[in-house]
Amino acid sequence: MTDITVPTAAEVQERLLKGPYHQWLGLEVLTVGEGEITLKARWREEWVVNPAGGYTHGGILAALVDLTADWALVAFTGKGVPTLDLRVDYHRPAKGDLTAVGTVIKAGKQFSSAEARVFDSEGRLVASGRGLYATATA
Repeated sequence: MTDITVPTAAEVQERLLKGPYHQWLGLEVLTVGEGEITLKARWREEWVVNPAGGYTHGGILAALVDLTADWALVAFTGKGVPTLDLRVDYHRPAKGDLTAVGTVIKAGKQFSSAEARVFDSEGRLVASGRGLYATATA
């Protein structure tokens, strides 16, 4: 697809965890491919939106959709890409550790799009979405 060398999971992990929010989410890079990434987020009690239900706040799910789609593009372009627009769909309440899979949909010179799917600890789809990102060279 490109002349970019795909970084290793360890290289992406090191870059990703420079962000304090990413550290707080407990992110672990499971796999990286050209325009693809799989992340795991370790459940935290602070994610709970309603103690009676015990499920994860939608803002956490939206953040996982955004950053997973974004980092799929990082695996493709080799550089960070700012989010221009984001769409998130919620499919069911989420509990426990979460796994997010991101894939580049279209890589362009100015703008690119990527999608992400978030799964609960039982492998059920809990959220999905797609984003538009600025990929113009500086």
